[in-house]
Parts: sequence; structure tokens; C-alpha cells
Amino acid sequence: MDAVRVALLREVLAGTEWLGATRRFAGALRGSVVSHRGGLLLVGTPEFEPWHLAAHLVDEAAWSGTPELAPTLVRHDARPSDPAHLAVGLGRLEAARRGETLLVVAPEGPAAPLLERVSDARRAGATVLALGSGQGELPSLAHETLAVPDGSELDLDTVQHLVSAAAGENAVPVPRGRRRLRDRVARLAEHLTAPPPARW
Repeated sequence: MDAVRVALLREVLAGTEWLGATRRFAGALRGSVVSHRGGLLLVGTPEFEPWHLAAHLVDEAAWSGTPELAPTLVRHDARPSDPAHLAVGLGRLEAARRGETLLVVAPEGPAAPLLERVSDARRAGATVLALGSGQGELPSLAHETLAVPDGSELDLDTVQHLVSAAAGENAVPVPRGRRRLRDRVARLAEHLTAPPPARW
């Protein structure tokens, strides 16, 4: 989903709880990685690997000038022979420390082994954010949660697009009126004309 489609989706969602919820969650994500500067770890479940969200966050990091948003994708079945950006295994969660941010994306409640690693990362001082169904024990481990229950108006894939786009937005308030519109149009034009970052 490109910037234009995200903008159109936001227009459709104006006035719903989703727009505010995704922006709040994205603000917590951006605030955590920018203020702590410890790095962003992104992990899913064995059945759901959030590589698509990782790619969008890398794009947003490049476009917004916020390198802290570029995540390290932690994979359940990573192999040393994989390309470097895909070769980080679950052992990385065991090394998580204070100042790091861990974003867990789980369409369903994650199983015990992942929950244990998330719990250990939190005890070590990492900030934990959870995006998914809102079921199971994960929400109680997370500092911030955005639930996308089964049967919601939006699916998890769409919510990930909204979160990644909002995370890349400038957090500094902009003036109202024509200047604000001009700034938004300029930013959109810059996004559309910029060369894409290296592909995953």
C-alpha cells in the first residue's frame, strides 16, 4: 500500500476509532525508539512473520529521517546462511536490554516459548509493544497494545500499514491553515518522487 492509498484510507476512516488508535500506538512506538535510541526489535509468531511491516518501517525510517524506526526483524527459523537482515534468530530477544523496544505482532495469542522471551526482555528493561488479536497473555506483558480482534472492520495487514505510516510522521505539531496543507502536500510529493529504499 503506497502513501496515496494510505491517505485515502485515512480519509475513509476519519471519525472512527481506528485512526486515533493507530496514531496513538504509532506515537508510542516512535516515542520509545527515538527517546531511548536503543533499537527496535520486531518479531512475529512461527506462523506469521511481519516482514512486510519491517519493510514499511525501513521505508518510513528513510523517508522521515528517523533511522531509529528501522527494525531488526527477529525470525523463528533464521539461518546463518540467510541474508544479514533475515538472519537474526530468537536468541536476539534474550539479549534485549534497557533502552531497546520490542514490537510483537501476533494475529493470535503467541505460544509459551515466545511469551517467555518477551517477558525476559521486559524484565531486562526493554519496552514491549504488542499488535495483534489482543488475546492471551501478551497484552499483560506489553507497555502498549493495539488490538485487532477477529471480525474487526480492519484486518491486521491494513492496521500495520496505518501504524507504519503514522510512525514516520513528524511528531512536531505543524501550524494550522494553509501552511499546514502546503506542508502535507509537500511531504506527500516528496514521498512519491523519492527513489525507493533498497528492497528486502
